[in-house]
Amino acid sequence: MRKSFKLENLDCANCAAKMEREINQLPGVNKATISFMTSKLMLDAQVEAIADLEPVLDAAQAICTSYEKDCRIIR
Repeated sequence: MRKSFKLENLDCANCAAKMEREINQLPGVNKATISFMTSKLMLDAQVEAIADLEPVLDAAQAICTSYEKDCRIIR
């Protein structure tokens, strides 16, 4: 499943690159791309339903807040 999410309070391009690198290492993630300019996360994951994506998004959120405490993935 491929889905795009808005990132709120993404303030650092370097942090965005680090977030992207770590999210790509999560189990079930085929490819994750973060665009600093548009503040969007494009996520391609091995799930069949949006509800199955929640654990991946929770882990991605934890990664984002580890770099920028106010950064939120808008679901």
